[in-house]
Amino acid sequence: MKIKRKIIEIDPERCDGCGLCVPSCAEGAIQILDGKATLTAEKYCDGLGACLGECPNDALHIIERDAEDFDEHAVEEHLQALKPPAAPQAETKLPCGCPSTTLQTLVPVSSCQEANQPQTQTQGSALSHWPVQIKLVPPTAPFLKKADLLVVSDCAPLAYPAFHRDFLQGKVVMMGCPKFDDVQEYIQKFTDIFSTANINSVTTIVMEVPCCAGLPWIVKQAMEKAGKNIPLAERVIGVRGNLIK
Repeated sequence: MKIKRKIIEIDPERCDGCGLCVPSCAEGAIQILDGKATLTAEKYCDGLGACLGECPNDALHIIERDAEDFDEHAVEEHLQALKPPAAPQAETKLPCGCPSTTLQTLVPVSSCQEANQPQTQTQGSALSHWPVQIKLVPPTAPFLKKADLLVVSDCAPLAYPAFHRDFLQGKVVMMGCPKFDDVQEYIQKFTDIFSTANINSVTTIVMEVPCCAGLPWIVKQAMEKAGKNIPLAERVIGVRGNLIK
């Protein structure tokens, strides 16, 4: 049954899909679908407008119109369905046998080894572990303990040619995309990491595009939830590969 009430309206022309509004909606009424913020169901929106202040493009407004009534019971079921599955444990693999979730500690090429390589050979990898995707790294991974954490948007290493040399040396890297992945899942993952791994420092590296701005925000939200004040540095890469910030 529809009644006249207040409800969120999202302007698709103004929305750039940054995802900053998603975690501010405690009812989970907003999700990023096809690159745009979308009201998934009228019954999930309470019309209070907690998400309004998070949008950098003024794409969210509260209007009054005929809409399905807010349903607290439906919201509870919806939030349960949104909860991410438990993180894979160490030394586990996907049912298909794919080794992508197997934890590995690698030995990066040292600066001495690199100096002894022929000039025609490319620079050695500074990667110290596997996996690297935020979704696949469990909070209990041994390489996270007292680590200097490097949280990177997926596109940044492709844009910045000296990524291994300038940023990855001596750091544990976790990569992801705040536009296409689940923001709440990211926040919970980093909250668990900050609560248990005794992280030494965090550096975020994102592209200059708007949707990347959500990644440092996610890290800050997780620190707040974990009750931690970890040194945080932010770096921004231009689309031409230059270091902007």
